[in-house]
Amino acid sequence: MDRSSRIAVAARAKLNLYLHVTGQRDDGYHLLDSLVTFADIHDLITAEPASDLTLRSDGPFAEALPDGDGNLVLAAARALWDSTGTNEGAAVTLTKNLPVASGIGGGSADAAAAFKALTRLWGITPGTFDLSGIALDLGADVPVCLFGQTCIMRGIGESLKATEPLPETAVVLVNPGIAVSTPAVFKARAGSFSEPVPFDGVPVDAAALASWLDRHTANDLMAPAISMEPVIGKVIDALQATAGCLLARMSGSGATCFGLYAAGEDAARAATELSRNHSSWWVRSSRISG
Repeated sequence: MDRSSRIAVAARAKLNLYLHVTGQRDDGYHLLDSLVTFADIHDLITAEPASDLTLRSDGPFAEALPDGDGNLVLAAARALWDSTGTNEGAAVTLTKNLPVASGIGGGSADAAAAFKALTRLWGITPGTFDLSGIALDLGADVPVCLFGQTCIMRGIGESLKATEPLPETAVVLVNPGIAVSTPAVFKARAGSFSEPVPFDGVPVDAAALASWLDRHTANDLMAPAISMEPVIGKVIDALQATAGCLLARMSGSGATCFGLYAAGEDAARAATELSRNHSSWWVRSSRISG
């Protein structure tokens, strides 16, 4: 097969730098306010021409993926196939490098990357087909992962407003090896709803970003997630104890947590220390991008 026909798209890890639950609709969907950005670590979607539509998975977390229609990549591919009426097929491969059900948009990022790869493979001209509707049907995080840049996300995930690029910031991601159910975490949340936070200007550097997040924002799902899985609290404490950590917090509904650092060297040292002290945890250093 001609290698030039092989399309590869990175599915970057999504980070909710803060996550406020601001209300709930009559249909049960929660309303959110979140500053979302992306890290430079990712799964990978590749797509090649084929007579049918198939999905193969590999990578360190492939065995944890659901099969068939339960896999968001295959669901996204079929939704695009049906909506566009294309006669083309595709052999799609998902290389799963990120933990499953971990609060960093793994499945949603994979679905968004599948949309991008297949629109290119099938020659769907950008702007001629609106993906936002079918993206939201697949999950609240799929539209923001399709958007793919730092933004304020509101509503049930459909309202996205791009921000200026964030300051250069290093990050350490840690998952203690557990998967957390998003519906269960929302169900465990108690108390009143939070207010949206005005985000009027981008902080000048990583320390200012962390300070603003610490003073004005939170992750409203962190306490219920810790009540369900106390090890998440231990991860946050371990991140905060590393030298140079400016802020430690959970992303999304968990269980992955992140620490922000001013320098890549600090993040790399912290990742090495955490990996040495907690060999069963998944630990990666990276940087915020896009």
